[in-house]
Amino acid sequence: MDAKGESDPTSGKNRTTVERKSERELVVTRTFNAPARIVFEAWTKPELLKRWWAPKSFGVSFLSCEADVRAGGTYRFVFSHAASEQPMEFLGRYIEVTPHSRLVWTNDEGGEGGAVTTVTFEERGGETLVVMHDLYPSREALDGAIASGSTGGFSETFEQLDELLVTTSTSVGRS
Repeated sequence: MDAKGESDPTSGKNRTTVERKSERELVVTRTFNAPARIVFEAWTKPELLKRWWAPKSFGVSFLSCEADVRAGGTYRFVFSHAASEQPMEFLGRYIEVTPHSRLVWTNDEGGEGGAVTTVTFEERGGETLVVMHDLYPSREALDGAIASGSTGGFSETFEQLDELLVTTSTSVGRS
């Protein structure tokens, strides 16, 4: 399928792979050099999410980051963008939260065109394989997300997460 990309495999760093698996599915994978509990916390604690979630090259910054990470809980991320006076908002609800192994949430800012995202965390010898699976309600919804560029920052975002995990691996998860 189209919409496939990855970071430079010759750099010696972990690769982020982005692949369109079907008309409605986009899958992003990467292995991180940290235990699953630490990677999971980086996805579930607002103070950590703010440090890696938005690709720096997109020129956006967090205005607020709220996440009630439990089944039935909600999230709301608000960003500013230098090219726009209007803030961008991403919101939804958590459908499933299984500590250190699985998160499932809705992407409600897209209305009926919003995806359901499932992220799994599989620890393998001190490293964690993260698989992020977006399921869109239609081919047109996924085509629109790709065309708008909203799926284009995954490699950079996961690089930023990797950097966060390296710099905070000794302090993340000790709460």
